[in-house]
Amino acid sequence: MANSLSRRLASRFRRVVLYKLIMPVLRAKYPPEYTARSVLFGLIVAMTPTVGVQMPIVFLCWLAVRYVKPQWDFNVVIAMLWTWVTNVFTLAPIYYVFLVTGRIMLGAGGDLAGYSAFATHLQDALATETGIVESLWVYTISLFEIWGIPMFVGSVPWAILSSWLGYRWSLRLINRFRNRRKKRAAARRKLRENN
Repeated sequence: MANSLSRRLASRFRRVVLYKLIMPVLRAKYPPEYTARSVLFGLIVAMTPTVGVQMPIVFLCWLAVRYVKPQWDFNVVIAMLWTWVTNVFTLAPIYYVFLVTGRIMLGAGGDLAGYSAFATHLQDALATETGIVESLWVYTISLFEIWGIPMFVGSVPWAILSSWLGYRWSLRLINRFRNRRKKRAAARRKLRENN
């Protein structure tokens, strides 16, 4: 029973990743660099402790880039989709990694609470009787009061690394996908000419 449930959840997770994150990147009609920049900006914001306000942050980044550095323009919708990498389900482990990284970077690595204490605090912050948006806001304020500076500092290297890797990966994925599609189209054309 447990294996069946975990297989169904894994299958559902793969479908969500494929249809909500990867397919929009592959189907985008823009140049590969433009779409890859969308992934880059989405991951930069996703890898900060700002769940709940990430999509507005991406929108503000898009507005700024569009008017300050137009050659860095990106698809705001695809970038917003990629902020979903961090969500209420992935918060605890990702934010704990940010906290540990930040404490180590600030020289306070020995002053770490365990993951279970961290996850319990997050659950308590999210378990308010308010709606999900207000709950996320209360949780975010609570996060910054308790772990703010170390968590934010610790998110910086992860934001830089994941966005760079996301850019490189998506650029390669798009180019391979488009090259394969061109080859198939050429093969079909050649087949039609021969018939």
